[in-house]
Amino acid sequence: MNDGSQFEDYEQEVVSFDYYQHQSKRTAGTHEQPLDATLNWTLGLTGEAGEFANLVKKAIYHNHGFDYSEMVSELGDVLWYLSQLCTSLGIDLDMVADQNLKKLRKRYPNGFNFEDSINREENRGS
Repeated sequence: MNDGSQFEDYEQEVVSFDYYQHQSKRTAGTHEQPLDATLNWTLGLTGEAGEFANLVKKAIYHNHGFDYSEMVSELGDVLWYLSQLCTSLGIDLDMVADQNLKKLRKRYPNGFNFEDSINREENRGS
């Protein structure tokens, strides 16, 4: 789908989730109430995810084609809001990523396949 050629001039900096979370916090506003921060970041996260979904919809159903630079930008906004949400809840983004990988390794020890997806433990009504 994407060979990465549109990003040939991009020089990648290796960034950990921890580093990103701490650096991105500098650009977040403050809230008087913790609930306000959680609500703001949650609504922002869903809004940005919706903007990304709209890009995909337009690419597929409106024949706009995939604008990878715009998709990367929107995914960056999703990451920013996710990071702020984690921060407001006192959760390390590194921990979220680590726990998700552990869950996926347990769920799909040999990588994804349809049979394991259908027969997942939580699908069996245990």
